[in-house]
Order: sequence, then structure tokens, then C-alpha cells
Amino acid sequence: MRHYLLSIQQPDGGAPPLEILEPIMREVAAFNEELRAAGAWVFAGGLHDAGAAVVVRPGDSLVTDGPYVEGKEHVGGLSIIKAPDLESALEWGRKLARATTLPIEVREFHGEPDQHLA
Repeated sequence: MRHYLLSIQQPDGGAPPLEILEPIMREVAAFNEELRAAGAWVFAGGLHDAGAAVVVRPGDSLVTDGPYVEGKEHVGGLSIIKAPDLESALEWGRKLARATTLPIEVREFHGEPDQHLA
């Protein structure tokens, strides 16, 4: 099994109205339960708005507010999953895209999974 990152590409701006967000969150919860039941769950979570990010640059004690790069979208949440191959990870990515109604980036981690876990 390999580890893959599924990152949710969320548009900048506030959260959608509750009547739109609630069904999406139910779908995401169902997706997470499916991951757990399949033994593919490693970790998942949502992130605060990109405006809450703080950037620390190497070799400098300067800390700045805001996202690292200005853009129209940012990582809004992520799942780290176990999958035997890229095609399996892409299928999980497709399911998460349907649940969130947002684009999902799928990326494999370097190295062996036991190198990523404490």
C-alpha cells in the first residue's frame, strides 16, 4: 500500500450558505466512513480559511499573515489515504470530488508508508 494526499481545492471567499454546506458535509462524512470501512483511512481534516494562514520564510525571522501565494483557490482540507496504486487513489479522489463538489488533487507521497507514521 502507498500513501496518497487528496487535497480539496476550495475557491477563495466565505463558506457557502448552510443550506448548501450541510448536504456537502453529510456527503464528506459518508466518504470518510467509506474510507474507514475499506481500511484506506489514514488522516483527514478541514482547514481554516486561507486568510488565517501564517507564512514563515527560511533564513528570516519575518512572519507574515495570509496565504503563501495569492490565488483564486486554496487547499480547504485534505485526506491522507492508503491505496495499492494510483488508479485506486484516483477512484477515492473521484468520490471525494463528488462529495465536496470541488476539484481534488491526488498526489503520492515519496517513500514507504512506515516512514510517514510515528
